Amino acid sequence: MNKHTLFLAALIFLAFSLQTYSQNSIDLTATDTIEKTISIIGVGDIMLGTNYPSERYLPPHKDCAPLLSDVTDVLKSADLTVGNLEGCFSDTAPLVKRCKDSTKCYAFRMPEKFVFCLKDAGFDVLTIANNHSGDFGNLGRNTTVKLLDSVGIYHAGWVKHPVSVFTKDSVTYGIASFSPNRGTVSIYDTVNAKRIIKNLKSKCDIVIATFHGGAEGSKHQHVTRQTEMFYGENRGNVYKFAHALINAGADVVFGHGPHVSRAVELYKNKFIDYSLGNFCTYGRFNLRGANGLAPIVKITINRDGNFIEGKIISAKQSGAIGTVIDKNNTVAKLIKELTIADFPQSKLIIDNSGKIMIKKH
Repeated sequence: MNKHTLFLAALIFLAFSLQTYSQNSIDLTATDTIEKTISIIGVGDIMLGTNYPSERYLPPHKDCAPLLSDVTDVLKSADLTVGNLEGCFSDTAPLVKRCKDSTKCYAFRMPEKFVFCLKDAGFDVLTIANNHSGDFGNLGRNTTVKLLDSVGIYHAGWVKHPVSVFTKDSVTYGIASFSPNRGTVSIYDTVNAKRIIKNLKSKCDIVIATFHGGAEGSKHQHVTRQTEMFYGENRGNVYKFAHALINAGADVVFGHGPHVSRAVELYKNKFIDYSLGNFCTYGRFNLRGANGLAPIVKITINRDGNFIEGKIISAKQSGAIGTVIDKNNTVAKLIKELTIADFPQSKLIIDNSGKIMIKKH
Protein backbone atom coordinates (compact mmCIF):
# COMPACT_ATOMS: atom_id res chain seq x y z
CA MET A 1 0.00 0.00 0.00
CA ASN A 2 1.52 3.35 -1.08
CA LYS A 3 1.73 6.50 1.08
CA HIS A 4 -1.19 8.16 -0.75
CA THR A 5 -3.48 5.22 -0.03
CA LEU A 6 -2.44 5.13 3.62
CA PHE A 7 -3.10 8.87 4.00
CA LEU A 8 -6.56 8.55 2.42
CA ALA A 9 -7.43 5.61 4.71
CA ALA A 10 -6.36 7.63 7.75
CA LEU A 11 -8.58 10.54 6.70
CA ILE A 12 -11.59 8.23 6.30
CA PHE A 13 -10.97 6.66 9.72
CA LEU A 14 -10.66 10.10 11.33
CA ALA A 15 -13.90 11.31 9.73
CA PHE A 16 -15.77 8.19 10.87
CA SER A 17 -14.43 8.59 14.41
CA LEU A 18 -15.50 12.24 14.56
CA GLN A 19 -18.98 11.35 13.30
CA THR A 20 -19.32 8.59 15.92
CA TYR A 21 -18.15 10.96 18.66
CA SER A 22 -20.62 13.60 17.49
CA GLN A 23 -23.51 11.10 17.51
CA ASN A 24 -22.54 9.86 20.95
CA SER A 25 -22.34 13.43 22.22
CA ILE A 26 -25.87 14.13 20.96
CA ASP A 27 -27.14 10.95 22.58
CA LEU A 28 -25.56 11.87 25.91
CA THR A 29 -27.07 15.34 25.76
CA ALA A 30 -30.49 13.90 25.01
CA THR A 31 -30.17 11.47 27.92
CA ASP A 32 -29.11 14.28 30.22
CA THR A 33 -32.17 16.29 29.18
CA ILE A 34 -34.49 13.36 29.87
CA GLU A 35 -32.97 12.88 33.31
CA LYS A 36 -33.81 16.47 34.21
CA THR A 37 -37.55 15.93 33.76
CA ILE A 38 -40.07 13.90 35.73
CA SER A 39 -43.36 12.48 34.47
CA ILE A 40 -46.24 12.04 36.91
CA ILE A 41 -49.68 10.50 36.36
CA GLY A 42 -52.66 11.35 38.53
CA VAL A 43 -56.02 9.57 38.49
CA GLY A 44 -59.14 9.83 40.63
CA ASP A 45 -61.20 7.50 42.79
CA ILE A 46 -60.48 3.76 42.79
CA MET A 47 -62.81 1.12 44.25
CA LEU A 48 -62.47 -2.29 42.61
CA GLY A 49 -65.66 -3.79 44.01
CA THR A 50 -66.81 -4.34 47.58
CA ASN A 51 -67.56 -7.52 49.51
CA TYR A 52 -69.94 -5.51 51.73
CA PRO A 53 -72.90 -5.73 52.03
CA SER A 54 -72.70 -8.58 49.54
CA GLU A 55 -70.12 -10.27 47.33
CA ARG A 56 -72.43 -9.63 44.39
CA TYR A 57 -70.81 -6.21 44.25
CA LEU A 58 -67.49 -7.80 43.29
CA PRO A 59 -66.39 -8.13 39.64
CA PRO A 60 -67.02 -11.42 37.81
CA HIS A 61 -65.12 -14.39 39.24
CA LYS A 62 -63.87 -12.04 42.00
CA ASP A 63 -61.14 -10.98 39.57
CA CYS A 64 -60.17 -7.30 39.53
CA ALA A 65 -57.41 -7.56 36.89
CA PRO A 66 -59.71 -7.06 33.85
CA LEU A 67 -60.93 -3.75 35.30
CA LEU A 68 -57.54 -2.14 34.66
CA SER A 69 -56.13 -4.17 31.77
CA ASP A 70 -56.93 -1.59 29.07
CA VAL A 71 -55.13 1.25 30.87
CA THR A 72 -52.21 -0.54 32.51
CA ASP A 73 -49.68 0.38 29.83
CA VAL A 74 -50.59 4.05 30.23
CA LEU A 75 -50.36 3.90 34.02
CA LYS A 76 -46.90 2.36 33.78
CA SER A 77 -45.64 4.99 31.34
CA ALA A 78 -44.84 7.63 34.00
CA ASP A 79 -42.03 7.92 36.52
CA LEU A 80 -44.66 8.09 39.27
CA THR A 81 -48.36 7.12 39.25
CA VAL A 82 -50.78 8.36 41.92
CA GLY A 83 -54.43 7.48 42.63
CA ASN A 84 -57.04 7.81 45.38
CA LEU A 85 -58.09 4.59 47.15
CA GLU A 86 -61.79 5.06 47.90
CA GLY A 87 -62.31 2.52 50.67
CA CYS A 88 -60.20 -0.08 52.44
CA PHE A 89 -58.74 -3.54 51.86
CA SER A 90 -60.02 -6.15 54.29
CA ASP A 91 -61.72 -9.51 54.26
CA THR A 92 -63.21 -9.31 57.74
CA ALA A 93 -63.14 -5.81 59.26
CA PRO A 94 -66.57 -4.98 60.76
CA LEU A 95 -68.59 -2.00 59.60
CA VAL A 96 -68.11 1.14 61.68
CA LYS A 97 -69.96 3.58 59.46
CA ARG A 98 -73.52 4.20 60.64
CA CYS A 99 -76.14 3.07 58.14
CA LYS A 100 -79.91 3.01 58.66
CA ASP A 101 -80.27 0.22 56.10
CA SER A 102 -77.26 -2.07 55.63
CA THR A 103 -78.54 -3.20 52.22
CA LYS A 104 -78.33 0.39 50.98
CA CYS A 105 -75.17 1.34 52.82
CA TYR A 106 -72.39 2.77 50.70
CA ALA A 107 -69.40 1.31 52.53
CA PHE A 108 -66.45 0.02 50.55
CA ARG A 109 -64.36 -2.98 51.63
CA MET A 110 -62.26 -4.54 48.90
CA PRO A 111 -60.91 -8.10 49.27
CA GLU A 112 -57.33 -8.09 50.48
CA LYS A 113 -56.03 -9.87 47.38
CA PHE A 114 -57.22 -6.94 45.25
CA VAL A 115 -54.19 -4.92 46.34
CA PHE A 116 -52.14 -6.92 43.82
CA CYS A 117 -54.27 -5.59 40.95
CA LEU A 118 -53.22 -2.04 41.78
CA LYS A 119 -49.59 -3.01 42.18
CA ASP A 120 -49.62 -4.88 38.86
CA ALA A 121 -51.32 -1.92 37.16
CA GLY A 122 -48.39 0.32 38.03
CA PHE A 123 -49.50 2.42 41.01
CA ASP A 124 -46.70 3.87 43.14
CA VAL A 125 -48.88 5.92 45.50
CA LEU A 126 -52.45 5.56 46.77
CA THR A 127 -53.89 8.27 48.99
CA ILE A 128 -56.31 7.29 51.76
CA ALA A 129 -57.73 10.64 52.85
CA ASN A 130 -61.37 10.40 51.81
CA ASN A 131 -64.88 9.78 53.10
CA HIS A 132 -64.74 5.99 52.66
CA SER A 133 -61.29 5.10 54.00
CA GLY A 134 -62.77 4.83 57.51
CA ASP A 135 -65.94 2.90 56.71
CA PHE A 136 -64.53 -0.15 58.50
CA GLY A 137 -62.68 1.69 61.22
CA ASN A 138 -59.08 1.45 62.30
CA LEU A 139 -58.96 -2.28 61.55
CA GLY A 140 -59.83 -1.53 57.93
CA ARG A 141 -57.26 1.25 57.77
CA ASN A 142 -54.55 -0.80 59.48
CA THR A 143 -55.09 -3.73 57.16
CA THR A 144 -54.99 -1.40 54.15
CA VAL A 145 -51.72 0.23 55.24
CA LYS A 146 -50.07 -3.13 55.96
CA LEU A 147 -51.09 -4.48 52.57
CA LEU A 148 -49.90 -1.38 50.72
CA ASP A 149 -46.59 -1.53 52.56
CA SER A 150 -46.24 -5.23 51.73
CA VAL A 151 -46.44 -4.60 47.98
CA GLY A 152 -44.41 -1.39 47.99
CA ILE A 153 -47.20 1.12 47.34
CA TYR A 154 -46.75 4.36 49.28
CA HIS A 155 -49.71 6.06 50.96
CA ALA A 156 -50.72 9.25 52.79
CA GLY A 157 -53.69 10.88 54.45
CA TRP A 158 -54.51 8.84 57.56
CA VAL A 159 -53.70 10.80 60.74
CA LYS A 160 -51.58 7.85 61.96
CA HIS A 161 -49.66 7.80 58.66
CA PRO A 162 -50.09 11.34 57.31
CA VAL A 163 -47.27 11.45 54.73
CA SER A 164 -44.84 9.32 52.75
CA VAL A 165 -41.25 10.18 51.86
CA PHE A 166 -39.36 7.91 49.47
CA THR A 167 -36.78 7.93 46.70
CA LYS A 168 -37.37 6.53 43.25
CA ASP A 169 -34.96 6.84 40.32
CA SER A 170 -32.78 9.27 42.33
CA VAL A 171 -35.71 11.64 43.01
CA THR A 172 -36.95 12.05 46.59
CA TYR A 173 -40.71 12.52 46.74
CA GLY A 174 -42.92 13.75 49.55
CA ILE A 175 -46.63 12.86 49.45
CA ALA A 176 -49.38 14.47 51.56
CA SER A 177 -53.16 14.06 51.36
CA PHE A 178 -56.07 15.91 52.96
CA SER A 179 -59.85 15.60 53.29
CA PRO A 180 -62.77 16.88 55.42
CA ASN A 181 -63.34 13.45 56.94
CA ARG A 182 -62.71 12.07 60.43
CA GLY A 183 -59.46 10.20 60.86
CA THR A 184 -57.80 11.92 57.91
CA VAL A 185 -55.47 14.90 57.73
CA SER A 186 -57.89 17.82 57.71
CA ILE A 187 -58.57 20.01 54.71
CA TYR A 188 -59.95 22.60 57.14
CA ASP A 189 -56.70 23.16 59.03
CA THR A 190 -54.74 25.17 56.51
CA VAL A 191 -52.08 26.14 59.04
CA ASN A 192 -51.27 22.48 59.72
CA ALA A 193 -51.44 21.60 56.02
CA LYS A 194 -48.91 24.30 55.19
CA ARG A 195 -46.66 23.11 58.02
CA ILE A 196 -46.76 19.57 56.61
CA ILE A 197 -45.92 20.75 53.09
CA LYS A 198 -43.08 23.02 54.26
CA ASN A 199 -41.58 20.15 56.24
CA LEU A 200 -41.76 17.84 53.22
CA LYS A 201 -40.21 20.47 50.97
CA SER A 202 -37.26 20.81 53.34
CA LYS A 203 -36.29 17.18 52.73
CA CYS A 204 -37.72 16.28 49.30
CA ASP A 205 -37.01 17.17 45.69
CA ILE A 206 -40.68 17.01 44.63
CA VAL A 207 -43.76 17.42 46.86
CA ILE A 208 -47.13 16.13 45.63
CA ALA A 209 -50.29 17.01 47.55
CA THR A 210 -53.78 15.64 47.02
CA PHE A 211 -57.12 16.59 48.49
CA HIS A 212 -60.58 14.99 48.61
CA GLY A 213 -62.93 17.93 48.57
CA GLY A 214 -65.70 19.85 46.83
CA ALA A 215 -69.37 19.12 46.25
CA GLU A 216 -70.33 15.99 44.32
CA GLY A 217 -71.99 15.25 41.01
CA SER A 218 -72.60 16.64 37.55
CA LYS A 219 -74.09 19.86 38.95
CA HIS A 220 -70.76 20.63 40.63
CA GLN A 221 -68.20 20.50 37.83
CA HIS A 222 -67.03 24.09 38.25
CA VAL A 223 -64.43 25.53 40.62
CA THR A 224 -66.46 28.09 42.56
CA ARG A 225 -63.59 29.61 44.58
CA GLN A 226 -66.00 29.48 47.54
CA THR A 227 -66.55 27.06 50.41
CA GLU A 228 -68.60 24.18 49.00
CA MET A 229 -71.40 22.51 50.94
CA PHE A 230 -72.91 19.13 50.10
CA TYR A 231 -75.58 17.32 52.11
CA GLY A 232 -74.95 19.80 54.90
CA GLU A 233 -71.24 19.02 55.06
CA ASN A 234 -68.47 21.56 54.55
CA ARG A 235 -66.40 20.15 51.67
CA GLY A 236 -63.83 22.95 51.80
CA ASN A 237 -62.75 25.81 49.56
CA VAL A 238 -60.58 23.76 47.23
CA TYR A 239 -59.36 26.76 45.22
CA LYS A 240 -58.05 28.54 48.29
CA PHE A 241 -56.65 25.32 49.77
CA ALA A 242 -54.78 24.30 46.60
CA HIS A 243 -53.16 27.73 46.36
CA ALA A 244 -52.15 27.56 50.03
CA LEU A 245 -50.46 24.20 49.43
CA ILE A 246 -48.43 25.58 46.54
CA ASN A 247 -47.54 28.71 48.49
CA ALA A 248 -46.16 26.38 51.16
CA GLY A 249 -44.01 24.47 48.67
CA ALA A 250 -46.12 21.83 46.90
CA ASP A 251 -45.05 21.19 43.30
CA VAL A 252 -48.18 19.34 42.10
CA VAL A 253 -51.73 19.28 43.49
CA PHE A 254 -54.26 16.62 42.48
CA GLY A 255 -57.88 16.88 43.58
CA HIS A 256 -60.69 14.34 43.73
CA GLY A 257 -63.97 13.87 45.55
CA PRO A 258 -66.68 15.40 43.33
CA HIS A 259 -66.87 12.16 41.25
CA VAL A 260 -66.68 14.34 38.13
CA SER A 261 -63.82 16.07 36.36
CA ARG A 262 -62.98 19.72 36.97
CA ALA A 263 -60.67 22.33 35.46
CA VAL A 264 -56.88 22.45 35.66
CA GLU A 265 -54.80 25.48 36.54
CA LEU A 266 -51.21 26.70 36.45
CA TYR A 267 -50.36 28.66 39.60
CA LYS A 268 -46.83 29.95 40.16
CA ASN A 269 -45.72 27.51 37.44
CA LYS A 270 -47.15 24.59 39.44
CA PHE A 271 -49.89 22.30 38.16
CA ILE A 272 -53.28 21.91 39.86
CA ASP A 273 -56.03 19.51 38.84
CA TYR A 274 -59.16 20.34 40.83
CA SER A 275 -60.85 16.98 40.35
CA LEU A 276 -59.79 13.80 38.60
CA GLY A 277 -63.27 12.32 39.00
CA ASN A 278 -63.89 8.56 39.14
CA PHE A 279 -61.18 6.35 37.70
CA CYS A 280 -61.99 2.70 38.35
CA THR A 281 -65.07 2.24 40.50
CA TYR A 282 -67.02 -0.98 40.26
CA GLY A 283 -70.48 -1.94 41.44
CA ARG A 284 -71.69 0.83 43.73
CA PHE A 285 -71.04 4.07 41.84
CA ASN A 286 -73.21 6.22 39.63
CA LEU A 287 -71.33 6.20 36.32
CA ARG A 288 -73.89 7.97 34.17
CA GLY A 289 -72.78 10.87 31.98
CA ALA A 290 -69.92 12.93 33.40
CA ASN A 291 -69.56 10.53 36.36
CA GLY A 292 -68.35 7.79 34.02
CA LEU A 293 -65.48 9.81 32.56
CA ALA A 294 -62.06 8.78 33.87
CA PRO A 295 -59.21 11.16 32.98
CA ILE A 296 -55.62 10.00 33.22
CA VAL A 297 -53.60 13.19 33.62
CA LYS A 298 -49.92 12.85 32.79
CA ILE A 299 -47.67 15.84 33.35
CA THR A 300 -43.98 16.52 32.85
CA ILE A 301 -42.20 18.77 35.33
CA ASN A 302 -38.58 19.79 35.81
CA ARG A 303 -36.47 19.11 38.89
CA ASP A 304 -37.71 22.40 40.38
CA GLY A 305 -41.28 21.13 40.14
CA ASN A 306 -42.26 23.57 37.42
CA PHE A 307 -44.76 22.40 34.81
CA ILE A 308 -43.41 21.80 31.30
CA GLU A 309 -46.25 20.05 29.47
CA GLY A 310 -49.02 17.55 29.98
CA LYS A 311 -51.53 15.21 28.43
CA ILE A 312 -55.09 14.25 29.38
CA ILE A 313 -55.51 10.65 28.27
CA SER A 314 -59.24 10.12 27.96
CA ALA A 315 -60.74 7.01 29.50
CA LYS A 316 -64.23 6.06 30.60
CA GLN A 317 -66.21 3.51 32.57
CA SER A 318 -69.34 1.71 31.50
CA GLY A 319 -69.81 0.07 34.88
CA ALA A 320 -69.38 -3.47 33.59
CA ILE A 321 -65.94 -3.86 32.02
CA GLY A 322 -63.75 -1.51 34.01
CA THR A 323 -61.81 1.48 32.69
CA VAL A 324 -61.13 1.70 28.95
CA ILE A 325 -59.45 4.22 26.68
CA ASP A 326 -61.91 6.60 25.01
CA LYS A 327 -60.82 7.29 21.45
CA ASN A 328 -63.29 10.19 21.23
CA ASN A 329 -61.29 12.13 23.85
CA THR A 330 -64.52 13.06 25.61
CA VAL A 331 -63.09 13.97 29.00
CA ALA A 332 -60.16 15.89 27.50
CA LYS A 333 -62.61 18.09 25.60
CA LEU A 334 -64.69 18.55 28.75
CA ILE A 335 -61.70 19.59 30.87
CA LYS A 336 -60.70 22.00 28.12
CA GLU A 337 -64.16 23.63 28.27
CA LEU A 338 -64.17 23.75 32.08
CA THR A 339 -60.71 25.30 32.19
CA ILE A 340 -61.68 28.02 29.71
CA ALA A 341 -64.84 28.74 31.71
CA ASP A 342 -63.31 28.73 35.21
CA PHE A 343 -59.88 30.17 34.41
CA PRO A 344 -60.31 32.42 31.36
CA GLN A 345 -56.92 34.05 32.00
CA SER A 346 -55.19 30.69 32.27
CA LYS A 347 -51.67 30.28 30.96
CA LEU A 348 -52.59 26.76 29.85
CA ILE A 349 -53.86 25.68 26.44
CA ILE A 350 -55.59 22.31 26.05
CA ASP A 351 -56.27 20.96 22.57
CA ASN A 352 -58.99 18.47 21.68
CA SER A 353 -56.58 15.55 21.90
CA GLY A 354 -55.84 16.45 25.52
CA LYS A 355 -52.38 17.95 25.08
CA ILE A 356 -51.69 20.61 27.71
CA MET A 357 -49.27 23.41 26.80
CA ILE A 358 -48.19 26.74 28.23
CA LYS A 359 -49.20 29.79 26.19
CA LYS A 360 -46.36 31.49 24.39
CA HIS A 361 -46.32 35.25 24.83
